[in-house]
Amino acid sequence: MEQAIKASSRQELIERLKDEAQKLRVTDIKMLVEAGSGHPGGTLSAADMIAALYLDRMRLRPEEPDWPDRDRFILSKGHCVPIVYAALARVGFFPEEQLMTLRKFGSPLQGHPDRIRCPGIEAATGSLGQGLSMAVGMAIAGKMEGAPWRVYCMLGDGESQAGQLWEAAMLGGKRGLDNLVGLLDFNQVQQSDKVVNILDIDPVAKKWEAFGWRVIEIDGHDMGQVVDALDQAEETQGRPTMIVSHTIKGKGVSWMELNADWHGKAPDEQQGELAIAELEGRISAEEGKKRFEQLKGGK
Repeated sequence: MEQAIKASSRQELIERLKDEAQKLRVTDIKMLVEAGSGHPGGTLSAADMIAALYLDRMRLRPEEPDWPDRDRFILSKGHCVPIVYAALARVGFFPEEQLMTLRKFGSPLQGHPDRIRCPGIEAATGSLGQGLSMAVGMAIAGKMEGAPWRVYCMLGDGESQAGQLWEAAMLGGKRGLDNLVGLLDFNQVQQSDKVVNILDIDPVAKKWEAFGWRVIEIDGHDMGQVVDALDQAEETQGRPTMIVSHTIKGKGVSWMELNADWHGKAPDEQQGELAIAELEGRISAEEGKKRFEQLKGGK
């Protein structure tokens, strides 16, 4: 009976987080349309992991952003911060109406995260390859203090071509930082082409293992696998964990998926409405692609 209750509650959690991830995607598209610029591909691919972290896993106090025992999240691929803003607003760090000020002059919600001006942001990132170094430093500090909090750091696959990241990987493994979890959003496409065509990072799992990390490979759009991986990471002792999350750039919007054109280009108002219709399940992917081609033809 107890096992049945646990299974039921776990399934309820997974369904709730799946729903929250889709809501974050819809909010993300609305923000980018309003801003007129941004990075839809990498925000949409990261939504499932961001939902699981902010709406379940991480210990946070939105009313007390600097709570000493909070878990820390570093978005090393800082250009994808709108999906994090959407999650921060969802849990109450600031009013959701403020999301529509993305990239506006005077707004704390800039195109890359600003830890001074935006509550809930731990590090200013966006110069790719640097976020893991910050996360390793925080994790070392946590160990020195005997603190209970954990550090999560999301990386991009294109970003994984940067050398500084691997220096941090070496140090994290050497120090046995089991309070550190890396999250590789392996969405397959970078700014102008597929990662494999520019500078292939595989066998990436074996690389992380060679640096002394526990590696967990998952389908990053299967919320059950996401939750399980985060559970396993929390149970790991004596070494950091890297969750290699296999995702799809532009996930949920058929005509954005695995399309480098949507790395750093915001949809216009009509495209945004079409994307949201797909995300909300009001039209099929096939219909979405058809209507997108019609929009293109009408320009």
